Amino acid sequence: MDLRLTNQEPTEAERAAVDSVLGPPDSAWVGGERGDDGHAAHGGHAARAQRHLLLPVLHALQGRAGWISQAGLGYACRRLTVPPAEAYGVASFYALFALEPRAPVVAHVCTDIACMCSGSVELVAELERTIGPSGERPSNGSAIWLESPCLGLCEQAPAVLVTRAGETPGEHSISKATAVDVSAALAGTSEQRTETLAPQTEGGGDGLRLLHRVGTIDPGSLDSYRGAGGYEALRTAFDIGPAGVIREVTDSKLLGRGGAAFPTGRKWDAVGRNPSMPHYIVCNADESEPGTFKDRVVIESDPFALIEALTIAGFATAAEHGYVYLRGEYPLAWSRLEHAIEQCRSRGLLGDDVMGRGFRFDIELRKGAGAYICGEETALFNSIEGYRGEPRSKPPFPVDKGLFGKPTVVNNVESLLNVLGILHDGGAEFARIGTEQSTGTRLFCLAGCVQRPGLYEAPFGVTLREVLDMAGGVRDGNDLKAVLLGGAAGGFVGPDMLDLELSFEATRAAGTTLGSGVVLVFDQTVDLVPILLRIAAFFRDESCGQCVPCRVGTVRQQEALLRLAADRPRGSVADETALLAEIAQAMRDASICGLGQTAANAIDSAINSLRVFEPQGA
Repeated sequence: MDLRLTNQEPTEAERAAVDSVLGPPDSAWVGGERGDDGHAAHGGHAARAQRHLLLPVLHALQGRAGWISQAGLGYACRRLTVPPAEAYGVASFYALFALEPRAPVVAHVCTDIACMCSGSVELVAELERTIGPSGERPSNGSAIWLESPCLGLCEQAPAVLVTRAGETPGEHSISKATAVDVSAALAGTSEQRTETLAPQTEGGGDGLRLLHRVGTIDPGSLDSYRGAGGYEALRTAFDIGPAGVIREVTDSKLLGRGGAAFPTGRKWDAVGRNPSMPHYIVCNADESEPGTFKDRVVIESDPFALIEALTIAGFATAAEHGYVYLRGEYPLAWSRLEHAIEQCRSRGLLGDDVMGRGFRFDIELRKGAGAYICGEETALFNSIEGYRGEPRSKPPFPVDKGLFGKPTVVNNVESLLNVLGILHDGGAEFARIGTEQSTGTRLFCLAGCVQRPGLYEAPFGVTLREVLDMAGGVRDGNDLKAVLLGGAAGGFVGPDMLDLELSFEATRAAGTTLGSGVVLVFDQTVDLVPILLRIAAFFRDESCGQCVPCRVGTVRQQEALLRLAADRPRGSVADETALLAEIAQAMRDASICGLGQTAANAIDSAINSLRVFEPQGA
């Protein structure tokens, strides 16, 4: 692509797509008509202030035409006064955007590790036989299918995401998909087909705290949510004030559920006390970790709970504006959250005077576009601001300079949901649940070779064996081979670790991690080598390329694994595994962010704990 503005004009459809986000141009500066003098143009500063709308504009172009053309991108650049090279860098960063002509209907077929255990390999083979290779448009059709990384429907694998471009673009997901389903999608006759399985808690009792409304309320009705106790926590927050809210969160010892386990109360207090204004609150709902689907289930089933929790966080930290960054592969979650926000605005629960208490707070949605790295908090900031989703160096930390360079709280969905229960019962009562260092309950995403895949809730301290029993154990009575804890960035454990206590401190002591709550089960029928190759390919594809250790290390890691898988090691198997260990250490020590620092964890654990590449019987 020529990285400069050209004289090529966008189509009317492309112009309408951009204008639907930005409004009609009112100045020659941003693509409008010139004035009488033919020389002056006004509005440049205002246009540059809209840089944060670049990602929504790219979504609009992609949704209207099915791809982002040079002319369409050029018009977006003129409207936002963004240099074409920068806009191209942003558009090319995301997997869901196409910069070459593509069919308007696309079926994205998940081939990641959870789906590999549940039929995606066979599904892909059948699609290749009946339709053709991935990315190849049939001669008689205007649709294609593509292999895709994790779509976040791991408990309903194999999964498919269907996107349809046009004047009324649309998206929908298909769970437990077959080749017939994909063919129907390409023919334009399929619809949304997913299900929310009833959540479970340890022991099967009534101990659900985060999921107690899932399946029991109407997710599209604010009245249904309020009838189940909704907005009582926000009333409590107004009664005790911002300092009281932070005190209760601090007393609860709530640790962040995104993997880093940072104390939530300390983070909120740091932003609340920061004199630099304005403050922002950001919900990180870009759960792209393979095997993770808890945010999707919660937002699809209980969207008002997230809005209430975000409002409380804004009140406690003096933030008047919040963002929810939701991964782009969740169309149902997006539509339900968007509808919930509109209801809350119309009923005075968002806006200039929330609940008549003189507090101003509103929420803006941002849709991701297929970039795992945007789950890293500073990469997420860059994405919202209209730049490539590359991590920033720290310090400064987000509590000092975050979104738009201002103090920012970033929490994931599960962390925020805990705040509702904390204000309902009190921080001290919350701290009595779980273990001394890991308080409260935890959401576990069980998928793979289990009898009943789904989202489960249990207090910290539950054992891995107990969690597997909640899901009915290994499916079909097969023997357990391994469990991947924490997703692709986590670690494998063997059957000898079934009595491992699932808490931050116990998993850390055991050399593994809880991460995002993934519990991905493999039975003796699964060959782990293809799983490791898929993990290596995933990290190679998802590395943003900003730092050398990760950019080069993920490539060298995949190459070494491919040699081992082909039984063609360079030197001996021991030489290759030693090389992999060196690569892993270099990435951990020198990568700029968590992607590179954890890209070798699962592979390293499979080699050293499960002895994957050792001869059988050795």
